[in-house]
Amino acid sequence: MRLSIAILLSVVWLWPAAVQPKYDLLLKGGHVIDPKNNINEARDVAISKGLIAAVEKNIDPALAAKVVDVKGLYVAPGLVDIHVHVYAGTGGRSYTGDLSVYPDNHSFRACTTTMADAGTSGWRNFEDFKGRVIDRAKTRVFAFINIVGNGMGGGQIEQNTEDMDAQKAAEMAKKYPDAIVGFKTAHYAKPDWTAVDRALEAGRLANLPVMVDYGQVVPERPHEEFYLKKMRAGDIYTHVYRKFDPTLDENGNVRAYLFEARKRGVIFDVGHGGGSFIWRYAVPSMKQGFAPDSISTDLHVGSMNAGMKDIVNVMSKFLNLGMPLQEAILKSTWNPAKEIHREKFGHLTVGAAADVAVLRLERGDFGFVDSDRMLMKGSQRLACEMTLMGGNVMWDLNGRGSEPWEKAAQPRSQ
Repeated sequence: MRLSIAILLSVVWLWPAAVQPKYDLLLKGGHVIDPKNNINEARDVAISKGLIAAVEKNIDPALAAKVVDVKGLYVAPGLVDIHVHVYAGTGGRSYTGDLSVYPDNHSFRACTTTMADAGTSGWRNFEDFKGRVIDRAKTRVFAFINIVGNGMGGGQIEQNTEDMDAQKAAEMAKKYPDAIVGFKTAHYAKPDWTAVDRALEAGRLANLPVMVDYGQVVPERPHEEFYLKKMRAGDIYTHVYRKFDPTLDENGNVRAYLFEARKRGVIFDVGHGGGSFIWRYAVPSMKQGFAPDSISTDLHVGSMNAGMKDIVNVMSKFLNLGMPLQEAILKSTWNPAKEIHREKFGHLTVGAAADVAVLRLERGDFGFVDSDRMLMKGSQRLACEMTLMGGNVMWDLNGRGSEPWEKAAQPRSQ
């Protein structure tokens, strides 16, 4: 009798462990594209405690507390957008304020889990940006800080060389190494290299990359000199297809020094924005093999309501320019994560944060608009079906992670 009781007690003791699901969530039946791990095939993705727990060809749904059917969809790492403007809420009328977008208002609906603000704040106001936006956002937000202390305040604020202090910018980056990923110079119009040189000096002092928006093109700052003598390996040129740059020669060919700069390790980023992506540059560049290293939006109030729209739309443009889907995902996940030295993100490695994008590839008759509001027709378009961050569903276009309302408990009659 004592033996029987002991056996019964042991069974009761072990019972909770026996029925406890191994995984919190299982994405079942999708096509996984994880460029870092060279995966491009049908696989299931299991998540446990906010981390990727397994990426296998067939995972038993009985092992998961919740199963989401993603058959017919693409499962990728959460997108990483390294050129956004999200320093909102200041009351200012420039990028440091009204032109910026709160990150959570736009990120998850575009399958984005990680963003890098591209120089909206400078070394003077970064701490306000951090407290006002970064620390309060659910989206993971990093920052390139502007070499101008007051950031993108518009007008003469961004031309003030007296406010471009490499030492103070580097000190701020060293103070917040978990948040600051580099330095930015943008919109500079004067005929000298002051903005570029001081941003590069800050990068040298803090051992961080620099992102450059070239600003106004003037003969005193030749593009070839900029690419071959100024930019370092790992530095990022954004707005690669903007109309103001002499990207193409008089015969419509991509200039040779741009290919040479790439060999030197200079990174070319899209930074679509409201004025920096033009079909007449992008189309011949892509045909000649001059594709971007990373796809980013230059998200702000103007661009999101014009031709850019969101990162998924920008990725769709490149699909219609001939870029394979796996490459478009690479350049929206793992490549940008490496460019900002945040290699923990942008992939679905077991043990990594469970940041996941579930994408639908639609076929049909679509239109895509550049920054000059010129149209290109296309036959395929990506749509963001679901976004998970840390294993939590943050965006669910069609309610795949929800239970049918009919299953809810019926109210008792009075």
